[in-house]
Amino acid sequence: MKDADFVRSLVPELAPDYEEAKGYVGDVPTQALLHIRTFAHKLAERLVGDKVSFDSPNLYDRIEQLNQSRLIDVPTARALHKLRGHGNRGAHPEKYHLTREQLQTLAAKAIRDCLSLLEHLHYKWHRKPAPEYEFDATSTLSARELCYRAVMEDDPKAQYLLGVSLKSRALMELEQEQALADSADVVPLKFSDKSFAKAAHWFSLAADTVPEALFEHGVALLHGYTSAPDPCAGEQSIAEAAEQGVEAALALLGYFYLVGSDCHGQDDVRAESLLQQAAETGNNEAMSNLGVLWYQRGDLSKAHYWICKAAREGFANAQYHLALMLANGEGCQRDLESSEYWFAEAAEHGHLDAMLERARHMLNDDSAFGSDLSRAEDYLRQVIRYGHSVPAMLELSTALADGVLGRIDVVGAAALLALAKDRANEQEAEIVAPLRTSLQQQIDKVLPLTSDKAEIKALQRARELLA
Repeated sequence: MKDADFVRSLVPELAPDYEEAKGYVGDVPTQALLHIRTFAHKLAERLVGDKVSFDSPNLYDRIEQLNQSRLIDVPTARALHKLRGHGNRGAHPEKYHLTREQLQTLAAKAIRDCLSLLEHLHYKWHRKPAPEYEFDATSTLSARELCYRAVMEDDPKAQYLLGVSLKSRALMELEQEQALADSADVVPLKFSDKSFAKAAHWFSLAADTVPEALFEHGVALLHGYTSAPDPCAGEQSIAEAAEQGVEAALALLGYFYLVGSDCHGQDDVRAESLLQQAAETGNNEAMSNLGVLWYQRGDLSKAHYWICKAAREGFANAQYHLALMLANGEGCQRDLESSEYWFAEAAEHGHLDAMLERARHMLNDDSAFGSDLSRAEDYLRQVIRYGHSVPAMLELSTALADGVLGRIDVVGAAALLALAKDRANEQEAEIVAPLRTSLQQQIDKVLPLTSDKAEIKALQRARELLA
């Protein structure tokens, strides 16, 4: 018995998504993770049966309802939440700063997690261990096969998936290029431009047949993957994809109406309708934007409801804003402990503002939730790398100069202040100047007092950086 046979024998309706997910692990890991999310949804439907009716389309809510109704045990609930988290990373890979290799590793782990959960359920249902089976590593779809189907067979689904793979690569290349942009020693090559152009080519070929490809084609036109951006043509394709029920298109079109765009005027009634449709399919970004809509309308209770839903689904932006609402008591009781928890969740999911907030708390408050100085430094370095944040540069520079991190590094502190000076806006520059002066004075005081050659060299280098 192979692993797919085991899945099919236990819950037949899960086999197609399991096999699809497994097939995409190596070359389209984001698509594999999306199939894992569908797998979790279908398994939740199987577990509820006809015992109760789900109150929400939201996967988090469904898992919790199953747990509270005692239809599943705690290990099953935890395993389902883990699969839900894997799927969220597939839906928004660019927000988690994951490399292609990390996504492949995550997708492979998700496959094993599916099997572990089904083995557990087999024992629960049949009171005996799952039958022995062989994991078939050869059933994954190779890049060569995907390319063959896209080129030689003119297969629209393969063309779309090839576009997804190339777009995922382009986003990671772009992130790396942006992270290197401030380095004086490295001139980043623009590999991402070529990858985006290739992705756009395959999306355009599949757009007439695959609704998801039509949406991606619209995004490519909107952002100018191959030439100058064409906002109206892009938004038109996105609107057509929304009419065909594409979840991401409904969410993005709803956002256009929420804030106003090049070709869609602000219309919160239409925004609400579109975002609601997307939210009901489980789109956590749509849930979050529904929260924004109700916040703008002044209904903080409804705003909290939707932002909380999106946060529980693992959407980092919603987690960050939920933390702010809890800290301020907006639409809910003020709860600083819960606020800190959601800041921590958002930071772990790669939200840069949350990382900065958490780092500040950990460095300046000994009683902060989960205080960890090494994690605080890592957060600040990520915020600087990916967000070029001047406040993060100042925070880390001060920590290095004052020895808060367990060591004093005046060269590192000076380098960060030099970078902050170049990046600062007018208001930030007013903060940078006295910090540079203070560090310069500190160096001037220490230099005459030390005879250590290494320390003298470091202090002189720091002085050069501040000059």
